[in-house]
Amino acid sequence: MSKWKPVTSGFPQGSVLGPVLFNIFVRDTDNGIECTLASLPMTPSCVVWSTCWREGIPSRRTWLEKWACVNLVEFNQAKCKLLHLGHDNPRHKYRLGGEWIEISPEEKDLGVFVDDKLNVSRKCVLAAQKVNHILGCIKKSVASRLREVILPLCSALVRPHLEYCGQLWSPQHKKAIDLLERVQRRATKMIRGLEHLPYEDRLREFGFFSLEKRRLRGDLIVSFQYLEGLQERWGGTFYQGVKQ
Repeated sequence: MSKWKPVTSGFPQGSVLGPVLFNIFVRDTDNGIECTLASLPMTPSCVVWSTCWREGIPSRRTWLEKWACVNLVEFNQAKCKLLHLGHDNPRHKYRLGGEWIEISPEEKDLGVFVDDKLNVSRKCVLAAQKVNHILGCIKKSVASRLREVILPLCSALVRPHLEYCGQLWSPQHKKAIDLLERVQRRATKMIRGLEHLPYEDRLREFGFFSLEKRRLRGDLIVSFQYLEGLQERWGGTFYQGVKQ
């Protein structure tokens, strides 16, 4: 057990309770604001629709400045970015603390890249590159090519990078779908004795599904959770009509 330590402002970083304490600390930042606020661990962000483009952000910006003053914290101006979404977005400019907020065409949030066109191609390319690098390390450092060795390594080190937040950046274009599928094809081909089989036969032999089917499975699981009321906060309005 650690010793007691006074915290005069903010919260200690690097702790297990850090994200929870952060959410408690910033839970009142959206009081009186007529827009959608998404408070992710360590990253408060604001999504403002066209109906409150002119009024939502300025009022919230003023409130955030007052909130920071009352809570004895300062916003890191270098990390504050403005990302415009939508074709008919008027692309207004805003200030925070007397300085202009930088307009960014693309931002990375919790490991997922989002651009002003909601294009996920860059995320697919980066995920494929990272997994190919991991497969290369496995091939160089692991001498065995037995199924009992390679399959657990792929499940633990490869799949998480290909499926993390898949409901958000799931590819829709055939080029991106094939790019990710080639990664799993390469992984299954590393197992000795089955490399001559077609990709579909290798999947059947291992009891695997294609990544496209696994993404569909993930979408169905999330949809079921919404319909059963297990995740009311996000997406509840969208699934309410479906459930009725």
